[in-house]
This record gives sequence, structure tokens and C-alpha cells, in this order.
Amino acid sequence: MEEQSRRTFLQNAGLASLASVSNITAEPERAKELFIHHVFFYLKEPSNAQHETQLLEGLHKLAKVPTIDYVHIGKPAPTSRSVIVNDYSISWMCLFKNIIEEEIYQTHPIHLDFIKNYGHLWEKVVVYDSVGPKKVG
Repeated sequence: MEEQSRRTFLQNAGLASLASVSNITAEPERAKELFIHHVFFYLKEPSNAQHETQLLEGLHKLAKVPTIDYVHIGKPAPTSRSVIVNDYSISWMCLFKNIIEEEIYQTHPIHLDFIKNYGHLWEKVVVYDSVGPKKVG
């Protein structure tokens, strides 16, 4: 019952967040810039194909969050320059119209379910978020 109460609380918090940020005219600067959310997952058992498959399954479910404009799911590329980091298992990159859309994603029930149902698979995540103009030039 405690888990259900926690879940209900998080979902309600997400709805409250949605309501508070849905008035884009109140925050015009936050609504102008493209938001990129890039997550690198490090599996607890990187050589466990079943765990990788499960994480990929979860990411495909996560891609259904309606505020996401674009998703890319990938594995480390076979490149070997000294500046390249390729020690992660799976990369998840998604684009949002703006930071407000990304904040809605963070509290969306699909995202919360993803963390709850698949979080046991990874030992760490590294996140790079960036904002910038929607179009350069």
C-alpha cells in the first residue's frame, strides 16, 4: 500500500507540475530554446544480453511520453579517438521543444514507471542536458 501511495503522490506531483508550467506565456524565455536530454546507462552486468534487451524494451516504452519530439537509442560507436567516451552500455537521447516540455517528461507516469521497473538494471547513469536555439544560422 505504501508503494501505491508513493506512486499516487508522484503522479499527482507530475500533474501539478504540468499545470504550473503549462502557461508558457508566463515564462517566454524558457519556451524558446530547444532542450536536449542525453542519458548514458551503465548496466550492472554489461555482458548480460537479457538485461540489455530489457533496458531497450523499457526505453521503447519511455519513448511514448507525448512531450518528446525525437528519440535516439544507441550503443557505443566503434570509434577509438582519445576524446571519445564509450564505456557505457546504452545511450538515450531525446529532444524537447523547450525545458518546460522536458520538466513535464520528468514527472510523467511513463517516465516514473520506467525508473521503477528498469532501474534495477543499471549501476549508474550520466546525464547531459543542454539548451540552445531551435535553429542556428
